[in-house]
Amino acid sequence: MSENPSPSKATRLLSRGTWREASYVADLLRTETVGGAILLLAAVAALVWANSPWRDAYATLRDTVVGPSSLHFDLSLGTWAADGLLAVFFLVAGIELKREFVAGDLSDRRKAALPVAAAVCGVLLPAVLFVVTVLALTRGDSSADVGGMLRGWAIPTATDIAFALAVLAVIGTHLPSSLRSFLLTLAVVDDLIAITIIAVFYTETVKFLWLLAAVVPLAAWRLLLKRKLTNPLLLAIPALLAWMFVHNSGVHATVAGVLLGLLVPVHREAEDDPNRHSLAERLEHRIRPFSAGFAVPVFAFFAAGVTVVGGGFAGAVTDPVAIGVVVGLVAGKAIGVFGGTWAVARFTRAELDEDLSWTDVFGLSVLAGVGFTVSLLVGELAFGGGSERDDHVKLAVLAGSLIAALLATGVLRLRNTHYRDVHARETEDRDLDGIPDVYEQPR
Repeated sequence: MSENPSPSKATRLLSRGTWREASYVADLLRTETVGGAILLLAAVAALVWANSPWRDAYATLRDTVVGPSSLHFDLSLGTWAADGLLAVFFLVAGIELKREFVAGDLSDRRKAALPVAAAVCGVLLPAVLFVVTVLALTRGDSSADVGGMLRGWAIPTATDIAFALAVLAVIGTHLPSSLRSFLLTLAVVDDLIAITIIAVFYTETVKFLWLLAAVVPLAAWRLLLKRKLTNPLLLAIPALLAWMFVHNSGVHATVAGVLLGLLVPVHREAEDDPNRHSLAERLEHRIRPFSAGFAVPVFAFFAAGVTVVGGGFAGAVTDPVAIGVVVGLVAGKAIGVFGGTWAVARFTRAELDEDLSWTDVFGLSVLAGVGFTVSLLVGELAFGGGSERDDHVKLAVLAGSLIAALLATGVLRLRNTHYRDVHARETEDRDLDGIPDVYEQPR
């Protein structure tokens, strides 16, 4: 009986991509890593201020109302950060999602199966474990508002790519390019699922006339980009109008950001040409630094400022919702992402790339439990910003993300020597042509 043939390149999971893909991912991740560091500083600053003798000043700043009431824009600074600045974050996510569907891994159904399966499982299992945990902890307690608690089921489902990359930067691991690319694609699909959940499950009433009116500025945005009219002031007009109309429709305003991003024209031939910078790439490179370096950190500053002193921590550790969030982020994400990846390998009879092991996949799966930006947003939508339960959720998201980061650090550092060897091969350029030799050799 003959032996089974070794898997071909087509049947390898998480294999190294092209130099064009690797260089694009490297540039993008550098921006996100810097943004992640700023995000961490903003979150720490908020926590320190909210637990200092001047905590009332922090609350006053966060709750200061700015904007005209006649247009329904009399919002607190915290709400402006959540509804306005996060729309920029989702605009970038929308552009990245469009590029992935047209020219990235998601354009190939065989390649897309892995990150999609991992992302979907990484959303479903945390939600299930959250529900199971809440039901188990409230069993027999007739006074518990179980229905209200379960509104938070989506909190532990999101991965914060900037936060996760900041963790990688801190631990100093030389993660192979294929794993970094997988983490990015996973986060992109995760963002799409997250915004869909927000639009469908956290929208109480919809004013369809306002939603219909948003079609006009969205169409104008698309037309301007099709004609390559990319002046920032010109593009800002339809973008702001679309955001205003979606906000007044009752749908969360961040949805406007995703719609704008998905309407950015993407042409595969331009994306594949290493000598060209496509319109989508140029637009993304303009907006991403503002998103990663300002918009998300400002949101984090207003969202992460929870008071721990005075009983806040004690209340959180006994709250079934907070416990469910931690279980979902730490166990649900790790098992879900790892299980989804393993299932694809099992049912397609594929094997991991020769440079990787299942330990690497597990470490990355644990890292996916670092949730922050979208988790905090969903917590506010589920329980109301500034409420006692929302404060418990904030502490749970911070605690769960910290535990996931520490566990991922422990797992990934076990293979750091191997990662350095892979990194050395992926960066060696003996012929000095600007392209590492490994990307010019058949695998």
